[in-house]
Amino acid sequence: MQKKTRVVAAMSGGVDSSVAAALLQQEGYEVIGITMCFNLPDAQSKKPRCCGLQGIEDARRVAHKLGIKHYVLNMQKALEEKVIRDFCLQYSRGLTPNPCVNCNQYIKFDALLKKALALGAEYLATGHYARVNIQERGYCLKKAKDSQKDQSYFLYRLTQDKLKHILFPLGNYTKPQVRELAKEFALPVAEKKESQEICFLPKDDYRFFLQERLPKAQIALGPVVDKQGKALGRHKGVAFYTIGQREGLGIAAGRPVYVVKIDAKKNLITVGSKEEALSKEFLVKDLSFIGGSLKKKVALEVKIRYNHPQSPAEISPFGKKLKVKFKIPQFAITPGQSAVFYAKDKVIGGGIIEEVLC
Repeated sequence: MQKKTRVVAAMSGGVDSSVAAALLQQEGYEVIGITMCFNLPDAQSKKPRCCGLQGIEDARRVAHKLGIKHYVLNMQKALEEKVIRDFCLQYSRGLTPNPCVNCNQYIKFDALLKKALALGAEYLATGHYARVNIQERGYCLKKAKDSQKDQSYFLYRLTQDKLKHILFPLGNYTKPQVRELAKEFALPVAEKKESQEICFLPKDDYRFFLQERLPKAQIALGPVVDKQGKALGRHKGVAFYTIGQREGLGIAAGRPVYVVKIDAKKNLITVGSKEEALSKEFLVKDLSFIGGSLKKKVALEVKIRYNHPQSPAEISPFGKKLKVKFKIPQFAITPGQSAVFYAKDKVIGGGIIEEVLC
């Protein structure tokens, strides 16, 4: 009898990862479920959490239903060192980080992947909505069939060495189809609501979290000014604001205004009209490419936030960085967020937005 290929399925206790595990088993893989535990405090929220005690119990119930082995792996130290510390540091610098990008790079597709390989697995599978294809020049990462659920934006730091060991079973399914599959497999989480918040924020409120974590010396009141330098009010600390923010500014400008610049060194926040929050050019650092770096000017589509549509841009080498120039000005290009480059539905790579030029 031929030995089955072993796959470790990352099981959060949600519908997506549970269906991913069930599909793999149906395809004939030997599936082992692993749930990451971060020892996070229970959220004061009715929404389900992907990494809480309920999630672990739900994953265990699904594994029992499927008849597969299930383990819980404590990843609290990795989350603190690789994700949470950077999250707080970047906000204290007036930047807006994306912790899911770091979590995927350092925890799911590094620490957890290493654990999977150590268990003799050929692959690590997750419930991400994305696709991995093999082409002549190696592996490529592509957007999911369901454009509303596509998560390729968070995965641009995956490398060839990682992609050859990764499976995304849901890449060719839509969310409604996955819900139906959960019912067909009679999974105990088939009707479970979706978790969308950042897992380590106990109240789904990053400002509350930062107040608890940042030293008081890093939370200083300061001026809010318009583009001409006119004082309009006081802010509560640059860590509590992000580019494009309109609500909660606490100023009376007599017109709708948005945060257009955050200067942490001067402890200064500048606001302006929606038009003044539009920009075309910016620099990208900490570059990561899936199939080779960009060495000459190219035309690609760029996504500057997860929930922001791709837009055509010209991308040019700029020393060890890249300069991106949109054809059409975009709203709230935000330092600290990831800029991800696409050729149609194929992910080329990306990096961290460092500075808006104009």
